Amino acid sequence: MTSARASRLRSIYEGKQVWLSGHTGFKGGWLATWLTDLGAHVTGFSLAPPTTPSLFEQIALHDRLRHEHGDLRDAAAVRRSIQAADPDFVFHLAAQAIVRTSFEEPIETYATNVMGTVHVMDALRTLTRPCAAIMVTTDKCYDNKEWVHAYREEDPLGGHDPYSSSKGAAEIAIASWRRSFFGAEHSVRIGSARAGNVIGGGDWARDRIVPDCVRALTHNDAIPVRNKVSTRPWQHVLEPLSGYLWLAAVLAQPSLRPYRAELFSSAFNFGPGLDANRSVAELVEEVLKHWPGKWRDASDPAAVHEATLLNLATDKAFHLLGWKPVWSFEKSIAATVDWYRAACGRTDPAQVFELTSQQIRGYEDDAVAAGVAWAEA
Repeated sequence: MTSARASRLRSIYEGKQVWLSGHTGFKGGWLATWLTDLGAHVTGFSLAPPTTPSLFEQIALHDRLRHEHGDLRDAAAVRRSIQAADPDFVFHLAAQAIVRTSFEEPIETYATNVMGTVHVMDALRTLTRPCAAIMVTTDKCYDNKEWVHAYREEDPLGGHDPYSSSKGAAEIAIASWRRSFFGAEHSVRIGSARAGNVIGGGDWARDRIVPDCVRALTHNDAIPVRNKVSTRPWQHVLEPLSGYLWLAAVLAQPSLRPYRAELFSSAFNFGPGLDANRSVAELVEEVLKHWPGKWRDASDPAAVHEATLLNLATDKAFHLLGWKPVWSFEKSIAATVDWYRAACGRTDPAQVFELTSQQIRGYEDDAVAAGVAWAEA
């Protein structure tokens, strides 16, 4: 099935070679699905799926791309994989992405998130033909003062917990490698992307509120809510992925946007509209509108530190890339719950893949209607 979506992104990615790290994870699985839908040839490099169940297994993604089991901490393996793929595009998503896990495994978190990113960039140095690479970090890379105002790309980096600080360190390494090794004479262009709290079907990670909701609701239990007053910039997974795809496209073809090409080899925030900055309790209440149940306060005064307030400013992405969020907070929750309720009753991976692909097509059609730059004909 084709739709109004079959325009700019398809013309850019169809037939292209893409190297993607973290395809066995939640965001990586959605990005791999979108890329294969667009006709790209994807090489996925990742550890085994981090959860059971996993989106990777639910949609049998290993049948739709070149699947390589590999560890970012192995620099030689990363280099071999990237050189063999000889990619037109690189999307580096693989990471240790759970805040609470970073307290349990801080050294592994740093080794994966910092040195893993360095290994990817060092492998990119060996490429000799044009390649656009997106290094994905997080909104938590900022030195969060829990201000009311949103963080901009130029704000100081940092992080209280090992996860956040490792992502801040990764951003510093990305900027250093870009200045030191990827000047105008090099064929590779590098941008970095920072996204807010991402939700969507197929996330089964522990210590994340939406998977916690689904696990509880499927067993008719009350949803345990650890941080009910914490506010996050909630966005559907397709929102930042559209930003990654479009930023990579503009890096590869600067003529797509009327600005100096060097402006795009930098960091970009991809976050929701201000109205989507909601508390955890508000998110849970919105989920319960679509999947009836109850929730309980599971606050723990002795729990490890997690920020209570964090907002992203996306002015740069709007003005330079013509990017903006497409789905409202309410639409994002509805699409997420719809996916889980439909997928939980299906065992055929082809059906779950089609469910996932249908949501991508619906999002693309809504982006066309909203007039965002990447969805133009």
